[in-house]
Amino acid sequence: MGGLPDIEALSKWMETQGLGSDSIEDVTPLAGGTQNILLRFRRGGRDYVLRHPPEHPRPNSSETMRREAQLLAAIADTDVPHPRLIAACGDESVLGAAFYLMEPVEGFNPVAGMPALHAGSAEIQHGMGLSLVEGIAKLGALDYRALGLSGFGKPDNYLERQVLRWRAQLEGYGEFAGWEGPAALGDVERIGRWLDANRPATFEPGILHGDYHMANVMFRNDGPELAAIVDWELATIGDPLLDLGWVLATWPEPGKEGAVSVKPWIGFPTAEELVAHYAARSSRDLSAIGWYRVLACYKLGILLEGTHARACAGKAPRDVGDRLHARSVWLFERAAGWTR
Repeated sequence: MGGLPDIEALSKWMETQGLGSDSIEDVTPLAGGTQNILLRFRRGGRDYVLRHPPEHPRPNSSETMRREAQLLAAIADTDVPHPRLIAACGDESVLGAAFYLMEPVEGFNPVAGMPALHAGSAEIQHGMGLSLVEGIAKLGALDYRALGLSGFGKPDNYLERQVLRWRAQLEGYGEFAGWEGPAALGDVERIGRWLDANRPATFEPGILHGDYHMANVMFRNDGPELAAIVDWELATIGDPLLDLGWVLATWPEPGKEGAVSVKPWIGFPTAEELVAHYAARSSRDLSAIGWYRVLACYKLGILLEGTHARACAGKAPRDVGDRLHARSVWLFERAAGWTR
């Protein structure tokens, strides 16, 4: 199992945590929405999932693992659906990077494919869309201070920092040889100016997932309810309405594709229904929700373009880079249409 974490070292660490002394069995790699390693295995009659940075980790991979584990521990007793944390290890010497263990989630991701029950029912699909926004309404309603997450992010001037932060990231891609530059994405500068000019004056800080869409959730096998919100690596303290904006930015318009593909699409709510459903479950002011969906397009488009820039320099697969570049262009086109 080349490239995977040292199972023997994992076994010894688990013993120190009181997590059994039997051999680790049935080790199975799981597909995930990121490049992180996910392994499901069994020990002593209990199933576990290991989440570990990729074989060639990024400079901040271990810190990301520590933050994810901290967040999952903090929300353990809340009604937000999430993978249950079992134990975490911030010591990089054990497996070469920080990692954690969580309970398996019994469910499915709709981007990977839907069971017949969900694929064939417009009513269930409608419920899935409503459950999607219920998840972030619950998350955004949590008191992050009471959960011990006061230092988890920097909510001060969060909205004011966004365009500057992501513009700088886009400019940083210039270090990759062969990248065409921001002009290939569309009217990036005008959209950034629009965001700065129309920014909401105030917001209510809270926990946000940071990359919330259909690819980063799992649904129950027996109905429309969320089984878990997954891939928490961009979670922080900021403006939770950006999570709703992210859903809207990736949501398809009638008769058109969205940024995240789910098929068949026969009963999911409209974007307007999603906003109304969120509003009925949140005290937050949604009068500027159009601004948040444009910011989501801007931020996600820049994030995806990073893989394309690396691919241009031979540091990522070219086909993946080209596919994500096309999605970035689509997002900026959508943002441009919303800001005219």
